[in-house]
Parts: sequence; structure tokens; C-alpha cells
Amino acid sequence: MSLGPDEPFQPRFPWWTSDLQTIANRFRGADTLAPHTSERLKFPLPDGTGDTLLASLDRPATPRAGAPLAILIHGLTGSEDSRYIFSMARLLLDRGSRVLRLNLRGAGPSRGVCGQHYYAGRSQDFRTLLSVLPKGLTADGIVAVGYSLGGAMLLKYLGEEGKAAPLLAAASVSAPIDLAVTCRYMMRPRNRLYHRYILDTMKVEATGDGAVVSTAERAAIMGSRTVWDYDDVFIAPRYGFADAVDYYERCRPTRFMCGIGIPTLVLAAFDDPWIPGTLYQAYDWSANSSLTPVLTDHGGHVGFHGIGNRQPWSDLVVARFFDHG
Repeated sequence: MSLGPDEPFQPRFPWWTSDLQTIANRFRGADTLAPHTSERLKFPLPDGTGDTLLASLDRPATPRAGAPLAILIHGLTGSEDSRYIFSMARLLLDRGSRVLRLNLRGAGPSRGVCGQHYYAGRSQDFRTLLSVLPKGLTADGIVAVGYSLGGAMLLKYLGEEGKAAPLLAAASVSAPIDLAVTCRYMMRPRNRLYHRYILDTMKVEATGDGAVVSTAERAAIMGSRTVWDYDDVFIAPRYGFADAVDYYERCRPTRFMCGIGIPTLVLAAFDDPWIPGTLYQAYDWSANSSLTPVLTDHGGHVGFHGIGNRQPWSDLVVARFFDHG
């Protein structure tokens, strides 16, 4: 089966390099989903924290009978309003599917109603969400797409659930399938601007209004000099890991991907400046027939801005996979 558009991915002018592919979303125009409509949904988490996940439910102007609900999961420092989320949402809405744009715990608008924080291994929140979705939304089934860190979390969840996962199909885009290797790769000198931007945004997100952090934790967060340091002094001790190494090892998707039991697309670019392509090249894809890798030489990190269509190539591949997977 051919998953992509008619031709393999080729970068579109002017996004010819991996870095330009990666930052292209920052330069896209204002996003709107009109004429489709949206409403706010709230999902209180029954774990004693008092936290509530917020999501936007988008309804297509012209619904397609039998179309499954599509859940979109953002990446690190993203939210329901990330432009790659809007892009995928619009394509699926135009095809008649309802879309749920999820904010992970403490991300975007969920920050104000969550004292705790999301991280790559927090698959239990997604499990809870699936268990409380109204039956009227899920009667035609569910598909899910995770981007970057959201993709890592989704792959972990799918491996934990195996064939019992209540999804028809899933997809990850530019997921860090080995967290420790990815973090070291991100901290290379050539990535210093990316790294500084992400770390600074993580600090603002972790300490924003609604976050429950002690004085010592706040000091640890603000004193972090790298993402690894942030995970080592804050995420790991806060959420039951010995240190960053323990967190990365226990939550890396490659520990779980062999257990995935539903059709799952795994899409990545070998020139991703944040995630080494060798991780995807070295993985034994033949060991699990439920996994469909689509790996390209170019595309950057959650980029895939290709010739012939202003819709990201990755969106088209995911949509076709859901149609035929």
C-alpha cells in the first residue's frame, strides 16, 4: 500500500534545509478552522490531584458518516493551538471527522487548572482520557496522532496496552523514541538556540499560574542549565524516578514498541536536527507487523513542508494511513 501522496517527500521552497523545515511552522499564517466549529471540553482527572485536562472538540461543517474521532497530542511546550495541530485538525475536519485537540497536563490552557506537569512517560493521563470520553464521541471509533514528545507518550501507551488499546489506528510524527539519546543530541552546540528556547519555555510553563511547586522545586527549575538538568532535578524526583537517566530509560518508547498491537504509523525524517535518524535506522521494524515506518531523508522536526501542496506532507500521509490502515 502507498501511504504518502503521489510522490516521495521533497522539500518546498524556501524550506530546503532541515532547520528551515523545523522552524517553518513559526512563519505560517494565522490559523482558523472556520467554517468548522469548536467547543471547550473539560476532563477532571480522578487521581486525587484536582487537575483537569482541557481540550478543544472540533466538529466538521459537513460530517462524514462513520468517521472516527481523531485525537491530536502536541509535543514539548506545545498545546491545542500549536500550528502543526491546527494543520492536521483542518485536514481531518475537511474530510468530515471530529477532532479532539488535547492539552496535556499543565500545557497551554490546562496550566491554569493543573498543579502537576506532563512528561514523556505520563501515558496514564491518556489512558484516563480514553476511559471518560463520552460514548457519543467514540461510537465510530478513535484514532490518535502524537507529535514529538506527544508521539513518544502515545507509543509508550500503545505498547503498554497492546491489542487492548481502544483505538482503530494511531500515528506518531517525529517522536523521540530514545529519550536519553535524543536529549544528548539536542544539547549539541549546533542546537544551542533551539535548546535555549525550549528550556526557557519549559521553565515558564512549569512555574506558570496554577502549577504547584515548592520553593526548592522552583529554584531547581529556574537554575537548570540544560533540559537534562531540568529533568534530573525536577521531573525525575517529582514523579518517582531516581534521576534523569532512570526517567529516560523507563519511559523510552523503544522499550514498549514491540508490544504495540494496533496499526501504528511511525513517521520521521533522518535529517531531524533534534532526533538522530540513526535511532530509526537501527530499530528492527520487522519485529512487529503492527508498525508501519515511513522514514524520509528530509523533513526536519515536525516539518515535512513539501512541493505540490501547502498542506504538510506528514498530514497527508497520516490521513491516508487512517483511511486505509
